[in-house]
Amino acid sequence: MTRRISGERKTAFYLGTVLMIVGGLLFASTFVTFIANFGDFTNFESNARSQMVRALAGMALLVAGGFLRGVGARGLAGSGIVLDPGRARKELEPYSRMAGGMVKDALDELDEDLVAGPRERVVMIKCRTCRKLNEEDSKFCQECGAEI
Repeated sequence: MTRRISGERKTAFYLGTVLMIVGGLLFASTFVTFIANFGDFTNFESNARSQMVRALAGMALLVAGGFLRGVGARGLAGSGIVLDPGRARKELEPYSRMAGGMVKDALDELDEDLVAGPRERVVMIKCRTCRKLNEEDSKFCQECGAEI
């Protein structure tokens, strides 16, 4: 399985991002124009039509950019356009590896071995006579035999 994302997918991802930014700006410009022309009803029908076209075009660019960005990020099979589980697994492998790496980092911070189970904490008692460490349930020292 490959660990690299192809140049075509990167291009699609970045192109989708640019389309989303342009679409967002285009959509937001309708509100700016509305606020700037508030109360001015000259040429109202033409301005309303222009704002409607910009808003719809902005929404269309947002949707198209999001779709293109998703395909670029996950690939055709990984995003479900092409129904091929083997190819989808291959295309999603870099993201699966990244997610697994993040989980591994979190488990390393936990400081527990999940395969062997949680480590038992051992309490040791120091003998007053010889200073040897003994298990907590010991009644007598394992070294000198003194009572604990």
